[in-house]
Parts: sequence; C-alpha cells; structure tokens
Amino acid sequence: MVAYKWVVLSNTTIGALMASINGTILLISIPVIFRGLNVNPFNASSFEILIWLLLGYGVVTAVLLVNAGRLADIYGRARVYNLGFAIFTLGSVLLFFTPSMGTTGAWELVGFRLVQAVGAAFLFANSAALLTDAFPPEERGKALGINQVAFIGGSLLGLIIGGILAGIPDLHLGALTIPTWRLIFIVNLPVGVFGTVWAYYRLHDLRPPQKDERLDIPGNALFAGGLTLLLVGLTYTLLPYGGSSLGWQNPYVWTAIVLGVVLLTVFLFVEGRVAQPMFRLALFRHRAFSAGVTSAFLGSLARGGMMLLLIIWFQGIWLPLHGYSFASTPFWSGVYMIPLLGGFFVFGPLSGWLSDRWGARTLATLGMVVAGVTFFVFLLVPYNFSYPVVGGLLFVQGGGMGMFAAPNAAAVMNSVPARHRGASSGMLATLQNTGQQLSLVFFFTIVIGGLASGLAGSVTAALGGLGVGAPDGPILANLAQANPTESLFAAFLGYNPVGTLLTFASSVPGWDPGQITPAIAAQLTSQSFFPNAIAPAFIDGLRGAFLFAGVITLVGAGISYLRGDRYLHEDQGDAPRRTDAPATIEARVSPADPPATDSAEESAG
Repeated sequence: MVAYKWVVLSNTTIGALMASINGTILLISIPVIFRGLNVNPFNASSFEILIWLLLGYGVVTAVLLVNAGRLADIYGRARVYNLGFAIFTLGSVLLFFTPSMGTTGAWELVGFRLVQAVGAAFLFANSAALLTDAFPPEERGKALGINQVAFIGGSLLGLIIGGILAGIPDLHLGALTIPTWRLIFIVNLPVGVFGTVWAYYRLHDLRPPQKDERLDIPGNALFAGGLTLLLVGLTYTLLPYGGSSLGWQNPYVWTAIVLGVVLLTVFLFVEGRVAQPMFRLALFRHRAFSAGVTSAFLGSLARGGMMLLLIIWFQGIWLPLHGYSFASTPFWSGVYMIPLLGGFFVFGPLSGWLSDRWGARTLATLGMVVAGVTFFVFLLVPYNFSYPVVGGLLFVQGGGMGMFAAPNAAAVMNSVPARHRGASSGMLATLQNTGQQLSLVFFFTIVIGGLASGLAGSVTAALGGLGVGAPDGPILANLAQANPTESLFAAFLGYNPVGTLLTFASSVPGWDPGQITPAIAAQLTSQSFFPNAIAPAFIDGLRGAFLFAGVITLVGAGISYLRGDRYLHEDQGDAPRRTDAPATIEARVSPADPPATDSAEESAG
C-alpha cells in the first residue's frame, strides 16, 4: 500500500499542474481561438474580450482563494479540494462544448473560464494545507517544493502545449470534425476526470473539520466585493479610453478602484472585531508568517507580469529579427522560455529538501536576491540580444525563484496552528495571485506609457529611412503612438503589427495609397521593420519595468531575512518550536498553543 502522504503529493501536484497549465495555455492559442470563432481581435469590443480571457481567470482565483481555504477549515480540506477538481473539470467540458460563435461565443468562453477559475481556487487554496497535514515537519519543504515546481512549471508548459495545439489541423473523425480551438480546451478533460475520481476515492482529512465554526458572511462579502472591484478596475486601465492609450482617465475605472479600496478598508476593520474571521489577522503576529506572505506577495508583484513582457519581447522583436514568421512566434517564444522552467525544476525541490534541514531564512532570502540581481542584469541586455546570455539569465532567475518559493511556502505553513492551515494556505495563495494581477497592470502601464511617449519618433525615423514622408509617414507614426497597446497585442497574437496599422491608416482622411508602393509595403511588413521601429521605445519601457521588478524583489529579500526564527506548530497540541537551527540541535519550545483560542498566535511573533 502506497503511503498516504505520497497519494496526497501526487494528487495535489496533478491538480496544481493542471490548473496552472490552464492559466497560461490561452496566452499562445488565442489567435487560433479567435479565428475559429470568427472574431476580429482588433475590433474595440474584441479587445475587451481579450483582456478578460487573459486576466479574468486570475482575478476570480485571487478573489476566492481565502474563502476556499476558510471553507476547507470548516467543512474539510479534502472535501473542498475534491469539489474544486470536479468544478474545474466541469469548466473544461463547458469550454469544449461552447455552443455559440462570434462575439457571443467568445463571451461564453470567458464565462466558462471563470467556472474553471472557481475550481482552481479550491485546488490552489488547499494543496499546501493537505500536504502540510500529510507530511511530517522534516519532509514538508521537499513536498511543498515539488508542488511549487508543478505550479510554476505548469505555467510554462501551458505556453508550449498551447503552441503545439494551436499548430495542429482540425481533427477529423469520420463525419465528425473537431476544430483545433476546441482541442485546446479538451486537453484538461482526461486529467480532470482522472484526478476527480482519484481525489474522491483516496483523499481524506487527517484532522477533523472545525464544524463548530461559522462562515464570516460580512467578511466574505466585503472581501470579495472589494478585491473584485479593485482588480477589475485596474484591469480596465489596460483598455484605451478617449484619446489615451490607457484607461486611467476612465471615470468608471477610478470609481471601481476607490470603491474597492474602501470596501477592503472596511473589511480589515470588521475582521478585527468578529469572533470567527475569514481573514485571520492574528496570524500576522507570527513574524515567520507575516514575513513569508509579504515577501511572497512582493515576489509575485515583481515577476508576475515579467513573463508576459518577456514573451512579447521574444514575439515582437527578437524572433522576427532572427527569421521567425510572426505566425510562428507564439510557439517559439514558449520554447525559448524553457530555461526559466529548468532553473525552477533544479532548485525548487533541492531548496525545499535543504530547508527541511537548515530552515528557510537563508535559502529563501538568497533566492530573492538572486532573482532581483537578474532583473538588474537585464537592464544591460540589448533588444537584439545573444540568446545564450538571455537563456542563462532565465535559468538563473528560475533558480532564484525556486530557491525562494519552496522554503518560503514550507516556512509559512509550518508557522501556523494546524487548525488554521486551510485559511493560511488561502491567504498565502491570495496574496500571490493578487500580486501577479497587480504586476500585469503595473508592468503594462510602464511599457505602454514608454511606447506612447517614444513610439512616434522611432516609427517616424524608420519610415523616413524608407522614404515615406508626408502625409503617410505622420499618419502611421500617429497611429503607432495612439495605439501602442494594439501594436503590442498584435505581435503577441502572432500578427504583423505594421499590417494592422496599414489597415487602420487606409481609412484615415488624407491617406495617400499611391505613396505606399508594393515595394515599400513589402519592406514595411517585412520581418525586420516593426522590430527595429518599435525596439528603441519598447526597450526603454521594458527597462523601467526591470528596474521596478529588481527593486521590489530586493525589498522582498530584506523582508524575508527579517522573518527571524521560524516556529513550527506540531500536530499534537499545536506547540510551536523553533526550527531554523539544524535538526541535530535540540529545539527551543515556546508555550503550548491552546487548542481553542488564538492566544498562541499572538505569543509566537
């Protein structure tokens, strides 16, 4: 009979891998999905759909994570986790059988993706708690390290799988034809069905649920409403508004952001005064817990949007300059990001195993420092770089992320009483997912702002080199400056952005179609024109993003170092003991944690 702890590790690893693959698989395959649905990705309404397909999954997951963890503490972690597997699988089925076409079908996809996000929240919120319950303290770092590798590794595997599926033809089974875009959603179904059945058959709770506790209805409503408004408002800043390339001037955006902040402020006030809060603020009195979740949030804030920007760098500039067609760049950008995954695969489990013996403080802090330094080194990389250099940087950065993620997760989960592990796991996952969503907004704002201020000049110079002057040169330059978001996402979706701009320009008054001869049009839409035209402005914005990420990561490293001694709450009596010392040294035991109150949470800080 396989030991139960290995059953938990294998099932939660499959769940984390499946849910994280689904989070990124659309980044590569959206062009095929839009074409299959007969949706023009450059219509104004389509851009809103694109934003929701890319970011809606993360918004819903971030909002529900704490709720899912709290439900698990009350009704049973295995039960809530199993329900998450079933809901996620149901979402996969709905996506595959999306009934409509056109814009209606695209919005149906958004809705079904949100169903999947509900299941993913239940999976993410309880994986760490189930592992912490199943594994003894001396093995938790290793187990959580493997689970973290599956989670982050799945994010990159999603890019590769999406690229592979997007490149295959429609599947013909006799008289039945399954379009390629539907295959993208069916890939999760076999794993989801297997994982759901296996979870219901084998997983069970090792600790009794806290059935005497009650849901914090006011806290749930305030938190869900506030975080939803905040994240949706920030997401809509990426949509152009009026004459601006971003949506910061949109009054609805600011209304949502302000209301979100107000509701979250009221939420914190309420949580400090209810008997059984959803968000246990008392846990932040643990220095190991507060430092761990804060540094995890800052790490996600620093790197969450960087993967997407690096992909755009590959797709929009480097790959076309090296002979790859725009249509093929989505797949190859995923391939060229593999060193990031490799670094995480090597150092994630290794650092988790080492943290079981020597504690998390040094390993986690060093990992953050390594990741932060790589961001500063990226400042020196030219836009047409040597891949071995960038591949090496990606490997080192992945290694730094792995060195931090596994020990930090183990330290956070070890620092809290066993009865609060579900809520704690949800709080950690919420802060990580919220940091990632905020990161996408911040990084795109920095890069798009840089493009809006510098793109007209670089495009004008590039057009002048081809002999394109007034009136067409200024028209194209103004379109590029006014639509930097469209240009970025055109490259991201596998389209030649200059071809898109030429289509827009043909309807602008004063456009002289005779000036753009076939020879000039061929040069404008060549592999090299757009990358060389956009590169100066893009790289300036990207360096601002790298600088921001580097500073935030080093701040997170400092907070990680300040975690001090790590306290381990034993399953028997919840007695916290110091574990940062090597295992051969006798641990110092602090006062026992009373089984029914939160007083020990206050004393452990």
